[in-house]
Amino acid sequence: MEKLFRLKENGTTARREIAAGVTTFLTMAYILAVNPGMLGSIGNGMTPPAVFTATVLASVLAMIVMAFAANLPVALAPGMGLNAFFTYTVVFGMGYSWQIALAAVFCEGVFFIILTFFNVREAIVKAIPENLKYAVAVGIGLFITMIGLGNAGIMVKDNATFVALGSITSGAPLVAVIGIVIMTILYVRKVPGAILLGIVIATLIGIPLGVTVMPENFSPFSFPAAPLLFQFDFSVILSLKFFTVFFTFLFVDVFDTVGTLVGVTTQAGLAGKGGEIPRVKQALFADAVGTTAGAALGTSAVTSYIESAAGVAAGGRTGLTTLATATLFLLSLFLSPLFLLVPSAATAPALIMVGFLMMSSVVRINFKDPTEGIPAFFTIFMMPFAYSVAQGIMFGVMMFVILKLASRKLRDISPVTFVLFLIFIVYILLKR
Repeated sequence: MEKLFRLKENGTTARREIAAGVTTFLTMAYILAVNPGMLGSIGNGMTPPAVFTATVLASVLAMIVMAFAANLPVALAPGMGLNAFFTYTVVFGMGYSWQIALAAVFCEGVFFIILTFFNVREAIVKAIPENLKYAVAVGIGLFITMIGLGNAGIMVKDNATFVALGSITSGAPLVAVIGIVIMTILYVRKVPGAILLGIVIATLIGIPLGVTVMPENFSPFSFPAAPLLFQFDFSVILSLKFFTVFFTFLFVDVFDTVGTLVGVTTQAGLAGKGGEIPRVKQALFADAVGTTAGAALGTSAVTSYIESAAGVAAGGRTGLTTLATATLFLLSLFLSPLFLLVPSAATAPALIMVGFLMMSSVVRINFKDPTEGIPAFFTIFMMPFAYSVAQGIMFGVMMFVILKLASRKLRDISPVTFVLFLIFIVYILLKR
């Protein structure tokens, strides 16, 4: 382990890395239920069991590449938002078959590999201004917190005020609140694995409260179904609508991944001076391989997961964390009933705790210069309010370029940053 992942160099141990990997898995295990349910609702041959197998295998392959090639504690799986776009916009909304949607994802993945090989995606990462990189970490922290609050029912929809406080005296919200209290106490007391312990304790507390559901005739074992291999339809590949679908997948996946890598590596203290991500090309390659393989197996685009920050908060610093997460994903093929016992109310406290930890980067942002501070502010608030890491980066970069042009600080705008600005304008126009 030391030779493969350079544990001492990164100030960590095998035990800590594995505990961090388990923590990451528990905070993102919901994708094993959500993705098959969402894509499986399409029907016409796309079944939940087949999507479940595809989700696991694509995630494992991407994480193996991330672990050994990039040596970063970043887990990957089919992206939330991307799967919703796949199902509700491309298939149900535009009327395309799921085979055509998979073809678009496959083309995106192949294009990603080409972009990564020629360092285009690496150039995009480097083009994001330093203050915006710090803002990305903060924005992701707020985004994760919002996800946790929503998953637990602590935050609910409200027609008058958009969001409101849910009932926190019973059920899932109560379990989450108790979990938050326990987790923060353990963290303040510097108990090793505080986040993971908090998840386990909250899961156990949820049993008598009816939140952690134990099915009748419960068996932790199940056998995996066959995935939907190479089910592509390229018949409309030259149409404008297909290009729009392809470009949307491309845009969201690129900037979700970039934002996650920036935020997680910054939180882990792995980012270099100026916010540079170590071994970024290899990390981006893992994402591209996962997306391509995922399409071939029968699932939507694979991307880096912001929930990786939970593992980082638990001490993860190397690819061993990612490998531990991948191992649990692989085991879930046969033990899915056991892993899916952990309710979202038990993982929500971990997401909220991580949100607090990621806020620390806010003190590094230069708010004294409004041409730096205002774009950072837009980046931060757009991520949770638009429910998208990619949208936060987009608005942050656009405000950065506009304000730098307005203040005649042209030297602060790199050519790649200006190109990104133009791409974002085109993207907004295409979405009209």
